[in-house]
Amino acid sequence: MNIDLLKRLCETPGVPGREERVRSLIEQEIKGLFDSVETDAMGSLICRRGPRAGKGKGKKPARGAQPLRVMLLCHMDEIGFYVSHIDAKGFLWLNNAGGFDARNLFSRRVLVVTSNGDFKGVMNPSGRPLHISSPDERTKVPELKTFCVDVGMTGKEAQKKFTVGDYVVMDEPLIEIGNKIVSKALDNRVACWLGIESIRELDRLGTGHACEIVVAFTVQEEVGLRGAHTSAFAVKPDIGLGIDVTLSCDTPGVPEAECVTVQGKGFGLHVKDSSFIADHRLVNEVDALARKHKIPAQRTILAAGGQDGAAAQQAAAGARAIGITVGTRYIHTVTEMVDKTDLKAARDILARYLGSV
Repeated sequence: MNIDLLKRLCETPGVPGREERVRSLIEQEIKGLFDSVETDAMGSLICRRGPRAGKGKGKKPARGAQPLRVMLLCHMDEIGFYVSHIDAKGFLWLNNAGGFDARNLFSRRVLVVTSNGDFKGVMNPSGRPLHISSPDERTKVPELKTFCVDVGMTGKEAQKKFTVGDYVVMDEPLIEIGNKIVSKALDNRVACWLGIESIRELDRLGTGHACEIVVAFTVQEEVGLRGAHTSAFAVKPDIGLGIDVTLSCDTPGVPEAECVTVQGKGFGLHVKDSSFIADHRLVNEVDALARKHKIPAQRTILAAGGQDGAAAQQAAAGARAIGITVGTRYIHTVTEMVDKTDLKAARDILARYLGSV
């Protein structure tokens, strides 16, 4: 598998509304894979690919009738922060873009991205540190609004270097441990990777495809599926595939019934979450295809949360929709973890499905 691509995707900064670096990386990576590539007004990258004849006895494009339009929605943004204030002492105060659990934010190395370059910093909550805090203070989880970034500069230096609207991401490299991949921003650079690598795998299989494929690398999913709504409305797909990570709570302290997915058991066939209910015919169709090709799969329901498949389902006159997901431990942290078996399974089922419609 192309882990180098996933590493580059994860380590490229891009919070909701500032996905341009990720988009640029993808544009370079997909040259030759699509018939047309355009960036819409919000910044989503819309990549279209007409039907392809297969090799030998492979599937051939439909004649006469309009081909089925299948849309993959893969959001580019990662959760992060915007700088909202620079104080007289040089500390940067933050406004979050996306959902954080403050319990996971203590003592983090961060990258502050500005129009004049990137700057290293450290993020901590305001207040007394361990050695001078009271027992009561040590039991409290600080609110997000109490976190600030120390860039090691005086107030005057910081106020010259930074401005309101600069953005902040976690600063951690992708690593491999055992059969796992660990990184910040696997949510949702995993989907960006799948949007590229599933097309490459489709070409490698040589089956061709009778459908029109649209891969949309969308913006601002973490703040309300915003880019997916606009791009899906423009594309008007017949079938929408929401490509995303989902929870994998197969870790100590979580009841088995609440795991959502178990790592190593295959891609997540996403049935339902707070934002949409998948088309049951598509669920059964993809399930049968996975069994046919011996691709490991597990059905998933997420009690709370949403993904871009919902936007495809509700665009214009509506579409049949489903989610293809990869179970991820420690989601929305710098230690997000996926299993290579599940990542490969998601790539393989996408390629097989696209080649079958």
